[in-house]
Amino acid sequence: MAVGLAIQSDGGQYTGKITVFVVFSCTIAATAGIIFGYDLGISGGLTSMESFLKEFFPQVYNKMKEDKMTSNYCKFDSQMLTLFTSSLYIAGLIASFFASSVTRAFGRKLSILIGGTALFAGAALGGASYNIYMLLFGRVLLGVGLGFTNQSVPLYLSEMALSKYRGAFNVGFQICVNIGFILATFINYGTVKIKGGWGWRISLAMAAAPAAILTIGAFFLPETPNSLIQHGNDHENAKRMLQRIRGVDDVQAELEDLIKASHTSKSVKHPFRNLLQRKYRPQLVMSIAIPFFQQITGINVIAFYAPILFRTIGSGESASLMSATVLGLVGLGSTVVSSLIVDKLGRRALFHLGGIQMFVSQMLIGGIMATKLGDHGGLSKGYGILVLILICIYVAGFGLSWGPLGWVVTSEIFPLEIRSAAQSITVAINLLFTFLIAQAFLAMLCHMKSGIFFFFGAWVALMTGFVFFFLPETKNIPIEKMEKIWREHTFWKRIVGHDQEFEKSKIEGA
Repeated sequence: MAVGLAIQSDGGQYTGKITVFVVFSCTIAATAGIIFGYDLGISGGLTSMESFLKEFFPQVYNKMKEDKMTSNYCKFDSQMLTLFTSSLYIAGLIASFFASSVTRAFGRKLSILIGGTALFAGAALGGASYNIYMLLFGRVLLGVGLGFTNQSVPLYLSEMALSKYRGAFNVGFQICVNIGFILATFINYGTVKIKGGWGWRISLAMAAAPAAILTIGAFFLPETPNSLIQHGNDHENAKRMLQRIRGVDDVQAELEDLIKASHTSKSVKHPFRNLLQRKYRPQLVMSIAIPFFQQITGINVIAFYAPILFRTIGSGESASLMSATVLGLVGLGSTVVSSLIVDKLGRRALFHLGGIQMFVSQMLIGGIMATKLGDHGGLSKGYGILVLILICIYVAGFGLSWGPLGWVVTSEIFPLEIRSAAQSITVAINLLFTFLIAQAFLAMLCHMKSGIFFFFGAWVALMTGFVFFFLPETKNIPIEKMEKIWREHTFWKRIVGHDQEFEKSKIEGA
């Protein structure tokens, strides 16, 4: 069963339609994004929730409520508190490398299943925690789950989607992240009002619901044609799957490209070592630079600590949680807009537009907090609302650009022979800097104060320039023909060479 218009094999495109089968499969897989976003929202909400702080971090609670001498910027500066947030990401970093081997050897489906199971176990343990050790172990299990799902799900989406709509399908992962974040902020807003102070248990345990959907759904997910060909010689089975997901009978051109890519992939015995070869230099650089830049925008500072940030500028407990909900809705809306235009305007245009938007808003936020917020007291209501609006503008810029495109671009540029390894590096770098920034932010806020926004704004300016000079446009290019963009790029063609040199290096590499 198929919907939409056929896409003819013209100018590098393959014949096919958007089918209900593909939409359903990708929707189940992208549920991993809901869990990722849910954790971002829950973490920030819990760390500003008084009942949670009393239970696990009494020193922070006492400093917040009773210490009148400590600066606004330093009241939440606790390494144990940041470890609660960031332990998940260091566990995910380590797990992503194990996920690479599983994904390459056994396929994308098994990695998604393992990730979903670990996420479910981590959520259940978190909700049942009665001491800090159980709480942290639950976070580690969640990290293992995210390491597996963030490594495999973007690959799954890119390989299932038709190249003309690959950007929109992959942005679906980021849309799910935003949905998860919004759900978390609503749940936090409700549970903080529960008498008896145990509402935080519901907040932590509710992550088990999307985890269960993902785990059960993974049993029914089909393997991608790329994976079927990579793990067996039954090309007829792969062809039937390709016909099913494309909704047309004529899939020979795409099948032949997949078989060719699989032959090249099977000749590569050590994909991580092969990534160091000159012909893969652009992909290696992007697998490191893009996730690094995605985190150095400062977005996870907002995601983790939005409620804390709003409490810093003088908002109450409920108001700070509701402000975080507003940010989630803005992020979701801008990400939906990105999904609608990413395959029309292209990746580069959205990177530039979002980068400018984030830079300007961060400079203004830093300026307001530098001039209007001292070490004690709070912002006036008018300036508080202005800061919230500017943060919304910043979040909208991220949702339009680096939020979804950080996953879209890195999941579509790698050839099959290094795809799993390169995606693991992308996930590992992403989680490493998520961990470092999450662990360091409250200390940075304490010492840099309003300068923290100028710090992240400078990085946004740098990364926007990086995209302008070094990232070629990838829209509408079939994933198995992506090496073409590097051979034609003004800078990268000096590294990888022209067509003849590139083909020679592939033969020698094999």
